[in-house]
Amino acid sequence: MVNNFQRPGAISNADVGNHFETEAQKWFLSEGVQLQRDYRVEIGHDEKKERKFDLGSSNPPILVECKSHTWTAGKNIPSAKLTVWNESMYYFLLAPKGFRKVLFVLRDYSGNRRESLAEYYVRTYGHLIPNDVEILEFDPPNMKATVIHSARLAR
Repeated sequence: MVNNFQRPGAISNADVGNHFETEAQKWFLSEGVQLQRDYRVEIGHDEKKERKFDLGSSNPPILVECKSHTWTAGKNIPSAKLTVWNESMYYFLLAPKGFRKVLFVLRDYSGNRRESLAEYYVRTYGHLIPNDVEILEFDPPNMKATVIHSARLAR
């Protein structure tokens, strides 16, 4: 049975996500930042509730959400996946101040569109990105992360 919503060659989408989180964790470690999986912090407006971020640490204070989404098979915009990115922006907005907040995404470039999925997201949804969030685009073959959006911290 073919699952049109599963990445070709993958055991499951959950497996793809777990593998990407492991790669992110290794990349941050190579940068001298040790992160734990399923890092919990309380978020909320007036009432607070505990939420698990994909990766995080209290020293240094950092919260990371990992997304290994790609353009659709037909190279169209993956609207439902970008809704999940928007959800992450909201969680970052509600997270405690003082944490570095990073959306760590897989680099997926569209030659037709001449931009990566992360570049498209920043261009079209930039108004939803909180000032203290940065977006890093990760290229697994090169183990390189590029800043696509810098945090604009208040001075």
